[in-house]
Amino acid sequence: MTATAPSEAPLAVPAAATTGSPAARAGRPRRPRPARDPRATAAAVALAVPVPVLALVLWKLGVQNAWTLPFGIKMAFVPAPEDVLRRIVDITVGGVFDDAFSGSLWEHLAASTGRVLSGFGLAALCAIPLGVLMGRFRAVFRMLDPLLNVVRPIPVTAWAPLALLIIGFGDRSTIFLVFLAAFFPILLNTIAGVRRVPERLLEAAAMLGTRPAQVLTNVVLPGAMHSIVGGLRIALGLSWVILVVGETVGISTGLGSMITQARDMSKTDLIVAGMVVIGLAGFLADRLLAGLVTLVTRGRPTLS
Repeated sequence: MTATAPSEAPLAVPAAATTGSPAARAGRPRRPRPARDPRATAAAVALAVPVPVLALVLWKLGVQNAWTLPFGIKMAFVPAPEDVLRRIVDITVGGVFDDAFSGSLWEHLAASTGRVLSGFGLAALCAIPLGVLMGRFRAVFRMLDPLLNVVRPIPVTAWAPLALLIIGFGDRSTIFLVFLAAFFPILLNTIAGVRRVPERLLEAAAMLGTRPAQVLTNVVLPGAMHSIVGGLRIALGLSWVILVVGETVGISTGLGSMITQARDMSKTDLIVAGMVVIGLAGFLADRLLAGLVTLVTRGRPTLS
């Protein structure tokens, strides 16, 4: 890619206007944020509520009538929704069952959240720069793609026994498993996003004399942001999925550990309560990530 001298460019457009510098943004009229339509919000809520309510009703009926579902699922052994709700209240504030798990939710949730964020953050720090390089430079892609395609199909659950042997029990093996689960979705989406950046943007940056490193940070990375954010959201969900596997052995505090102890004690209501908490934590984490991206890219809606 040959850069054209600024003096030879057909239009003398300031480089700052294309790099999104503070000076350029200061002179740019601020785009008003669209106001939320209350009717659209009400319609979204009206569409989102019935399905969970129906699922709860079917769950209750299935337990009462001891249904047998496909795959041999015997609803007679599943706790009723009100039992799970009581257990959630007990592990949150205590005072219902008064056992070893009463009021322990926040300790378990904090430990699990720390492991998820550590593994997910490390994966993002490694996968995004590597994905940009692999998507932009064919030689880097050809050099790394065969090895990554061999490692990628290995299930994270298959890594768990090896991680315990070579890393040992504790937080680090769990964080390593979360890192593995989150790394490849971010990497693959970053590569795909970088390759979809229009070539004319790269040519325009070259004509304006933008340095190669600045092309990556100011043109390629923003152009691939949609795909990168999609990969981050998938990876964050997988991080919570694999958390239970990582906390099954050698961990005394964490949602996965709580579920494992509940299984050993045949407390099905506690198992389902832990599953519900993980689902809610994953949902909240996804909403926070989407909100953070919107906040960081404020004024540039095409990036979020």
